[in-house]
Amino acid sequence: MAEAPAADGLSDEARMLRESIRAFMGKNLSESRIAESEARGSFPWELIGQLREFGYVGGLLPEEAGGFGLTYRAWAMMMEEAGYRWLSLRVLLNTLNIVVALLHHLGDERQKRKWLEPLLRGELPVWVGITEPEHGSDVASVTTRAEERGDHWLVNGNKLWITNGVNGRLGVLVARTFSPRCDGGLSLFLVDRDETEYEASRVGTMFVKATATSQLGFRDARIPRENLLGPEGQGLKAILTGLNYGRLNVAAGAVGAAQAALDLATDYVKTRKQFGKTIGGFQLVQKLIVDMTVRTEAARALTDRAAQAMDQGLSARRECSIAKLYASEAAHEVASMALQAHGGMGYSTDYPIERIFRDTRGGLIPEGTSEIQTLIIGREILGLSAFS
Repeated sequence: MAEAPAADGLSDEARMLRESIRAFMGKNLSESRIAESEARGSFPWELIGQLREFGYVGGLLPEEAGGFGLTYRAWAMMMEEAGYRWLSLRVLLNTLNIVVALLHHLGDERQKRKWLEPLLRGELPVWVGITEPEHGSDVASVTTRAEERGDHWLVNGNKLWITNGVNGRLGVLVARTFSPRCDGGLSLFLVDRDETEYEASRVGTMFVKATATSQLGFRDARIPRENLLGPEGQGLKAILTGLNYGRLNVAAGAVGAAQAALDLATDYVKTRKQFGKTIGGFQLVQKLIVDMTVRTEAARALTDRAAQAMDQGLSARRECSIAKLYASEAAHEVASMALQAHGGMGYSTDYPIERIFRDTRGGLIPEGTSEIQTLIIGREILGLSAFS
């Protein structure tokens, strides 16, 4: 995408892509389909394969690796469109593309042939197992153990808050390895459900209900020795390297959700009448709409700034943390104001605003809580770490 950027910061090609995405989403992802999936607590995975043509699966990979060579700026636009339509979609796309990126950068040729190719076709549901019952933000304290035993690794431990854990056919597991070469360093493992037995059960949540949040249990689970992903003991570095990508995704999806809430509220207050007058004419209602607009546009600008920093090859830690912190909090504030503008209708499950309100609350926690983002930004500004 080498054309000169348009007024909105996107190239002509990216703007055409956005229009194509909007047309597809409008045709194939109706509110009734979303509501049915939410009620079942399941995601229509066939949708992922259909979205591949737009670059939603592996779009950031170079073309020679099966990707689309997208810029981060274009990618952020795409995540905003996904978040606008359905935050569960944005979450699952994030998980899928994390696994795609890890396999691309760390996988050997056998691993890529076996798993990356079907992943890029959108055929393989996945999960990423990092967090544990006692370890969320503190990734370095993971306790799940993997002990080398001849031709396999023997794994014991528990994972919690794992997106798509009960449905995934392939997972990337973070575990502490013990072998003649490594004494407790964190490593990554590819866990194929056809090869490894483990326990998986749902965890009920108030948000992103179609993403099948799960807990996983490994009890002397056997993972083939060749399923080690990347260098042994280098798993923490690999996971931390992808944090900016995840934070940009959360921020962009939050912008989309905020815009959806704003659009719903704007349409509602233009037609709803009270006291013989359209409520959009009331000063306090207009104040709500203005505040929502300012927060949404500010979040979009900060997210675009973070995407530009990543496109420029900068570390982008500060920019991505600022975008994630502000956009996720702003999205929930906007959703709350949109619910207020709807009055009693805002509580109804017959309208999407209550789902957006719940889902935007969820964005304040993944990829580093708001508190963690604050400490990261403070470290970037002051050069002093509050973590140690």
